[in-house]
Amino acid sequence: MAKKAPRRTAQRILEAALALFNRFGEPNVSTTLVAGELNISPGNLYYHYPAKDELINKLFEGYETELNELLHASEGVHDVEDAWFFMHSLFELIWRYRFLYRDLNDLLSKNRNLETQFQLVLKNKVRAIRSLLAGLSHAGHLDIDVREVDALAQSMVVVLTYWLSYEYVRNPRQALEPAHVQGALLRGGHHVLQLLAPYLEPDQRRHLLTLNDAYAQANEDAPAEPALP
Repeated sequence: MAKKAPRRTAQRILEAALALFNRFGEPNVSTTLVAGELNISPGNLYYHYPAKDELINKLFEGYETELNELLHASEGVHDVEDAWFFMHSLFELIWRYRFLYRDLNDLLSKNRNLETQFQLVLKNKVRAIRSLLAGLSHAGHLDIDVREVDALAQSMVVVLTYWLSYEYVRNPRQALEPAHVQGALLRGGHHVLQLLAPYLEPDQRRHLLTLNDAYAQANEDAPAEPALP
């Protein structure tokens, strides 16, 4: 059996940086700490990423690529169940790159690339949510005045963007630990989709409540994952 090729150092650096940024917050993690986590010299890290911003930008590039692929799925949303899985997938992606959202304002103030690119991310999210709303409307599941669509889409994106920050403020010591991921994602998806509730036709609104109840129960029954040491 052929041996598996070792991961390239640049990729290992990205993976370690992402894990540390997610756990401790980007402002609290130095490139020296990332190098130490991998048992490589700081010089080796700087060879691949001469500045911390280059490391952050590379991680953001990966996030943006995955996000844009996922946002295309909004075109296939035709009912509440489709919308639920779409939102949950978005929150799972946000969770994997949660350091971006935990420290968003700080990152934008220091990194010109993120400042400009995150504006595009928001525009793409709004466009995708508008597509989702159109799909529900065309299927006869959503009754909304065209003049209300943009405000609803913007509101849903605000909750998507800042939900993890809200979770962190509620519980700074534990909210962003792996043991709490499922609850945070379920609550986020629930609150985004509740913004749709007043516009849903009765059967779809009832189905949304059923989905919320089922996933909440599944989360209660699931064993908690151990927190990182």
